Amino acid sequence: MGIFSFFSKDKKEALNEGLTKTKENFFSKIAKAIAGKNTVDAEVLDNLEEVLLSGDVGVNTTLKIIERIEARVAKDKYVGTTQLNAVLKEEIASLLTENNSSDVSDFSIPDTSKPYVIMVVGVNGVGKTTTIGKLAHQLKQKGKKVVLGAADTFRAAAVEQLIIWSQRVGVPIVSQGMNADPASVAYDTVSSAVAQNADVVIIDTAGRLHNKINLMNELSKIKKVMSKVLPDAPHEVLLVLDASTGQNAIEQCKHFTAATEVSALALTKLDGTAKGGVVIGISDQFKIPVKYIGVGERMEDLQVFNRNEFVDSLFGN
Repeated sequence: MGIFSFFSKDKKEALNEGLTKTKENFFSKIAKAIAGKNTVDAEVLDNLEEVLLSGDVGVNTTLKIIERIEARVAKDKYVGTTQLNAVLKEEIASLLTENNSSDVSDFSIPDTSKPYVIMVVGVNGVGKTTTIGKLAHQLKQKGKKVVLGAADTFRAAAVEQLIIWSQRVGVPIVSQGMNADPASVAYDTVSSAVAQNADVVIIDTAGRLHNKINLMNELSKIKKVMSKVLPDAPHEVLLVLDASTGQNAIEQCKHFTAATEVSALALTKLDGTAKGGVVIGISDQFKIPVKYIGVGERMEDLQVFNRNEFVDSLFGN
């Protein structure tokens, strides 16, 4: 199936397929962790801790989950290994609830003065441009008028890729080519969107991992010029991360949250990795809502993240 296919598939089915590698890795290791055991004792908890860490849940989040399960075992007096999956599922769902992971069912934007401006950040190679294209498609399907801005002007390929996506999706794009001033592109994009009475603006930005000061200055300049057109712009700063990089995604999140006010996360490439546990760790560590997840190559495989559906799929048969 090609990357630009519009062939529809049930969302739940796509999510289940996308998490297959994570589930197979996760539960095969849990089975080994409890082999020969009838109750959840210290050895089982130690083994479970190792499973969570190897699944890229992260150290702090893993310890938090283990402490919660220990408390459940102490409270309930007896928790058999057959109950462990159910207990683990409940605690992960509870953790995601506490960490502001929203339960929205479709692609929508807040009721603000139009247009709603989304500035997208993230390093090269994480699927940033693809995520922008798929998001534009999903919003257009919801009846929204979308305008793209090609402000990642340090790579000719980035501008060209976004132009291709704009053509495939059928939405307008503002581009000044390679080496143009990113802030100038952002300013022109928002101005054009206002003139067109657009609903949503999605601005791509450079994906270079340069030092924090330069990154901060660059993103601050882009935000400043957009606010001259719309005082509250950008309304959302969306950080795109590649789930298949595991703990490296957490390091990237640290880098970008230090440089700008990230308000939402998108985790891509979940279908190609067994490291889907990173979604849980990132949500817990940064307390920033995971808004979108990528579970395949098709347009529809960018999904709104729903914590209950995610956990149900992760622990499904």
